[in-house]
Amino acid sequence: MGKRQFKPGNMLYPVPAVMISVADKEGNSNIFTVAWAGTVCTNPPMLTISVRPERHSYQMIKETGEFVVNLTTEELAFATDYCGVKSGRDTDKWKDTGLTKAPASKVSVPLIQESPVNLECKVVRIDELGSHHMFLAEVVAVDVDDAYFDEKDTFHLSKAKPMAYSHGRYYGLGEQLGTFGYSVRKTTGGQKNNNKKTGNSKHSRKDKK
Repeated sequence: MGKRQFKPGNMLYPVPAVMISVADKEGNSNIFTVAWAGTVCTNPPMLTISVRPERHSYQMIKETGEFVVNLTTEELAFATDYCGVKSGRDTDKWKDTGLTKAPASKVSVPLIQESPVNLECKVVRIDELGSHHMFLAEVVAVDVDDAYFDEKDTFHLSKAKPMAYSHGRYYGLGEQLGTFGYSVRKTTGGQKNNNKKTGNSKHSRKDKK
């Protein structure tokens, strides 16, 4: 089997498609969709989003130094796409999509109530890379929907049916293949676990480390 060579470009797929909520100092808010977002640091918790400077929301972020990353789900696919192709200069995307503004706890920007997880962020640095400028931000608060906790207070993001973006298409996530470290985990008998499909991915409100 051979390989074909493409010109240099961004083929790092799939990626999360997230809705970013922003506001200016007068309180005018907007939503736009970003596929170029990622985690960059655990302590302090930090992430980046890359935005074209000509986008309507770009100046809002520069003005306030704040934004909220709202995770998306299969149910939010239409709104996610809409907020990525329509400009807030021309329309009120909150009204058009029916999404609900909710107050954030640490930033002045509203979060999206329908999102299962909202990451409140404050900008630390802006790197003007070229076509996109990268906002490096610290996560100052995380808001999580109570609907996805079980009776043991464990959070299950999978129940929200998160989605991903790949080369112009949106996808739901498929079958779980494993959990972190399962490839080297030993069974109760001391043997290496060779089962490629084990357990459910869980996150607790409590820090297990």
